[in-house]
Amino acid sequence: MDTRRGRLMVLAGPSGVGKSSIVDRLRRELPDLHFSVSATTRAKRPGEVEGVHYHFVSREEFDRLVAAGELLEWAEVHGGLQRSGTPAEPVRRELAAGHPVLVEVDLAGARAVKEKIPDSVTVFVEPPSFEELARRLTYRGTESPEVRERRLRTAVEEMAARDEFDVVVVNDDVQAVVDRLVELLVAPLNTASGVTE
Repeated sequence: MDTRRGRLMVLAGPSGVGKSSIVDRLRRELPDLHFSVSATTRAKRPGEVEGVHYHFVSREEFDRLVAAGELLEWAEVHGGLQRSGTPAEPVRRELAAGHPVLVEVDLAGARAVKEKIPDSVTVFVEPPSFEELARRLTYRGTESPEVRERRLRTAVEEMAARDEFDVVVVNDDVQAVVDRLVELLVAPLNTASGVTE
């Protein structure tokens, strides 16, 4: 029986930095990677699929998950605009089975997961520049100007916390970022924690 425990990678970064593109490519390159699908109270965006991108739940159902202790972490996002959390059981099950697990969360979520699972590898994805991040959010066109400004204010706080993460990668080349994350996910467990770049 294989008793090797899988590695947990916690990925965070500002809205619009390209996390979804990184995650999509990682999932193609590592077929045994378990991507933790978050529960969220926000509305579904065009093209998103229930159970693939997120578990879209009501505020009442989210309250039930919190009360039952079924979330590894959860947080208010963008000043209470929405709530998001990581279902705990699938993460623990996949790690115990020896599979690499990827959790994509916000700053508060990354802190909470690291506190609960200290040997997780936290990775902060940052844009080449703040101006480029603003351009990407504008180009995405999925938020109103007010929401976009709120996301940019949140991004300033997030980028100020980059030094809390084990690894920081600049997303100016998606494939280069993915290659680095693949290395971290498949490395022996005792080699990546505490590494900063």
